[in-house]
Amino acid sequence: MRDGWDVKMLGDVLSIERGGSPRPIKKYLTNSTDGINWIKISDATASDKYIYETKEKITKDGLHKTRVVNEGDFILSNSMSFGRPYIMRTTGCIHDGWLVLKQNGEKKFETEFLYYLLSSPFVFQQFNSKAAGSTVRNLNIALVSSVNVPLPPLFEQKRIVAILDKAFAAISKAKANAEQNLKNIKELFESYLQGVFENKGEGWEEKEFGDVITTLTDYHANGSYKILKKNVELKDSDDYAWMVRSTDFEKNFQNDFKYVDKHGYDFLNKSKIVGNEIIMSKIGNAGNVYLMPEIDRPCSLAMNLFLIRMDEKKVIPGYIFRYLKTNNGETQIKARLKGATTKTITKDNVRNIIIPIPSIKEQKTIINKTDALSTETKKLEAIYQQKIEDLEELKKSILQKAFNGELT
Repeated sequence: MRDGWDVKMLGDVLSIERGGSPRPIKKYLTNSTDGINWIKISDATASDKYIYETKEKITKDGLHKTRVVNEGDFILSNSMSFGRPYIMRTTGCIHDGWLVLKQNGEKKFETEFLYYLLSSPFVFQQFNSKAAGSTVRNLNIALVSSVNVPLPPLFEQKRIVAILDKAFAAISKAKANAEQNLKNIKELFESYLQGVFENKGEGWEEKEFGDVITTLTDYHANGSYKILKKNVELKDSDDYAWMVRSTDFEKNFQNDFKYVDKHGYDFLNKSKIVGNEIIMSKIGNAGNVYLMPEIDRPCSLAMNLFLIRMDEKKVIPGYIFRYLKTNNGETQIKARLKGATTKTITKDNVRNIIIPIPSIKEQKTIINKTDALSTETKKLEAIYQQKIEDLEELKKSILQKAFNGELT
């Protein structure tokens, strides 16, 4: 720490209070323009710095049962988006998922300096260590009050803010360029993939998916809920067979698997997986499509999924998978989803998806071409993704140096 800088606990230099919710909250919500901003976690994202206005309002009657925050105050999330600060640019009310930090009396911090300080690894590491050991990490007034922070003179705070503003503007520009390049790469591949299926050659046919499907089944084809519960026990520890879920695909098979014993596997005879099938989510993230890789162990299908096998004399599963991932394929699937809040798709709606089908030879050519481009695309994506992550680490490094007194 630089000579001449004081070190204080946050609770010694700031007033820290917790929010509160009027109960029942629905009684106090209003659409009126003269309502007071009701600040929820969803009103702030990871890229936000300020809170200007909220989607929901509460009536003036709810004021006495909550905590009022004013322009210039800082609010901290004490659970979700753990420890992230936001600067108020409006008046509002906060529930008990927030803490509010106020400067009372003599000014100790420049506003932007305090924002950078609260956003820094210097402070977050203290939040993290002091809250460690909980299943769900939470901040509280005592914890935040005990965090040690540097307190340079105000003129020094202004100097540090000027340096950080300049450095972070350059980093933000570089990050925006990298993100745009990443977006362009993805759009280029998607455009190429779309073109492959739109520029149909001689001999292409359009068929309903059901015309080439030999098996369309799911977990519940094996029996009623009561019978399934009696015969199938889902296990966390390794056992005879792996239960394949959508999350396994989403996490690239790097997550914790679920298993069943041999009895359960044999009972689920109608939904055994052998590899190279199309797997489709039928509820929740309905319509998401996956291609089952080759496997070397017994596998069975988990709930909420369809297992689709095709006549491989007519179509190659890998070709069908690539088509269903195009804009045309995804548009057809979305048009067949049912439900206002929880989306679902039926077997009949899967069967009537229209598929453009060339010869087997051309299907193989399309797979080879798209795979080659996909490989190159993923290499470029990895480069730009790493650059974005490196820029974020650079920001953290600069903040750490700033509050160690190492910026010159």
